[in-house]
Amino acid sequence: MTPRPTLYEFAGGDAAWLTFAHALHQRCLDDPELNHPFSHSLDPQHLEHLASYLAEVFGGPTVYSQTCGGHSTMLLIHAESGAPDDMATRFAHCFIAAADDAHLPDDPDFRHALGEYIDYATREVQSYSAHGSDVPPELAMPRWSWDGLAPSE
Repeated sequence: MTPRPTLYEFAGGDAAWLTFAHALHQRCLDDPELNHPFSHSLDPQHLEHLASYLAEVFGGPTVYSQTCGGHSTMLLIHAESGAPDDMATRFAHCFIAAADDAHLPDDPDFRHALGEYIDYATREVQSYSAHGSDVPPELAMPRWSWDGLAPSE
């Protein structure tokens, strides 16, 4: 019996996640509330970093951790933003819609996994959005599988 591919592989690998990162960024730029933070002072390699982060989370290579510092680094980028709760909801909506825009597989199990992940991820990011929040160093990169969050190694 052939093992089930990772979500990273099922989506189409690096190229698919880069296409998705572009689609997600465009969705955020088109959103009247998300537009401001997504249209100012982004790292010139933001889309590549976003794609490598998502690829790693969904079972791909550890490029983000090796080149950008890992999960704590990503959380620090978003920490203390003071973002209201509706920003997380808006971002989650853009995330799900971007899967269609990027032509990621329309498989119900795959889409369910994406939805479960973004619910988890937006809650976690939101938990550090208050001013004075402290992101612990060296947090393990979340690894998302068909069954949800995988145990830390």
